[in-house]
Amino acid sequence: MAPGKKQKKGVDSINSNLQLVMKSGKADLGYKTTLKSLRSQKSKLIIISSSPPSSFRFLDCFVGEKKGVDSINSNLQLVMKSGKADLGYKTTLKSLRSQKSKLIIISSNTPPLRKSEIEYYAMLAKVDVIHYGGSNVELGTACGKYFRVGCVSVTDPGDSEITRKEETA
Repeated sequence: MAPGKKQKKGVDSINSNLQLVMKSGKADLGYKTTLKSLRSQKSKLIIISSSPPSSFRFLDCFVGEKKGVDSINSNLQLVMKSGKADLGYKTTLKSLRSQKSKLIIISSNTPPLRKSEIEYYAMLAKVDVIHYGGSNVELGTACGKYFRVGCVSVTDPGDSEITRKEETA
C-alpha cells in the first residue's frame, strides 16, 4: 500500500505544481502557442498528455535539435524575417529558371524525381543546394509556417549568413 500512496502523492504534487504555474500566468496552453514558445526558445518544460493527438508527434524535433540543424533553422528564421524566400516546388523552379535564387533547401522526404529535377536546375544556375535533415513538416515549421514545405529558394538572404556559411564550408 505504501508504494501506491507514494505514487498518488507524486501525481498530487505534480498537479499542485501545475496549478501554481497556471496561477502565475507564465504557461502556454494549446498546440500553436506551444510551437511559438518552442520556436522562440522561451519554454523550459513541455507537458503532453498520455494520449496526445497525432499533431504533437513532431514536437520532438524542437526538444532534441542538433547544432547543425539548429544553425540552419536560426538562419532560415532570419531569412524569413529580413530577407526573401520562395516556398514550394513550383516557385523554387521559377526562381531557378529566372536565376534569382542564391540557395536552395530541400527537405529529406521530397520525392526523388522532384529532388533530382531541382538539383539539375540548381546545377545549371550554379546555385548551392542544402539537403535539410528534417521532413517537410519540420522545414515548414523552421520557416515559421503552419504547413508543409518541400523546398525553399532563398532569393535574398537579408541579415542571415546562410549563403556565406555554405561558401566557407
